[in-house]
Amino acid sequence: MSVKPRSKNRHKARELALQTLYACEAGDATEWEDMLRAISGEKSFTEDTIGYARELMRQTTGALAAIDERIACHAANWELKRMAALDRNILRLAVAELSFFSEVPFKVVIDEAVELAKTYGTEDSGRFVNGILDSIYKARTTETEKESS
Repeated sequence: MSVKPRSKNRHKARELALQTLYACEAGDATEWEDMLRAISGEKSFTEDTIGYARELMRQTTGALAAIDERIACHAANWELKRMAALDRNILRLAVAELSFFSEVPFKVVIDEAVELAKTYGTEDSGRFVNGILDSIYKARTTETEKESS
């Protein structure tokens, strides 16, 4: 991936991507790029921030079925459609970032997702998002250990 903004800009990019993904789902919009442009035009973002948000959206929407399947596999007793929309979309973005942005450490992605959940979600969102992403992290670590044996 060629867009490498600083960590503060990445946080803003994740917020922008979350707002875009949520707005698209809530409004049933199919053109996320138009929505991203509209939301980013309302506020002042750097080109790096918009670029990272755009790439995060591209990866998320491009692999949405696989991302949702991965989340569902680790969300014991939770169907995706029953999850709060913000929690679901935070998880989608985090799983996309974990899957396609190898330069970002796993723990950073989890911390950022939990922070977004605490900021935008319910009182329990942070723990919920952390639990699912931690499960994905542990499964990935186990898979990696098996492959290297």
